[in-house]
Amino acid sequence: MKYFKESEFTCDSINCFDKMNPKLLQMLENAREEADIPFTLTSTWRSESKNKEAGGKPNSAHLRGNAVDIACVSSFQRLIMLEALISAGFTRIGVAKTFIHVDCDMELPQEVMWMY
Repeated sequence: MKYFKESEFTCDSINCFDKMNPKLLQMLENAREEADIPFTLTSTWRSESKNKEAGGKPNSAHLRGNAVDIACVSSFQRLIMLEALISAGFTRIGVAKTFIHVDCDMELPQEVMWMY
């Protein structure tokens, strides 16, 4: 990967890069290339216990390695990131004050964007 290190994909201090969906990783790379700003991953694959601790839904895309959360601290950064993520093909996007969730989980509703 050009923009992300395997070490950025952790859960409970354990590397979980091998649990991530390759399609998600490619889409993430494409979005990062287009945005031309750093993406800091704050959540990747999650164990069931970590998902509960984070307040994730029981059927969270994080449990299957189909989702990441990316830190986002300004409205300027949020706009750049959202444009790039949509351009890269993400159709499931959650926007919070401090992060953006994206996933490519086909088991969940498509063409949706929500607020936290």
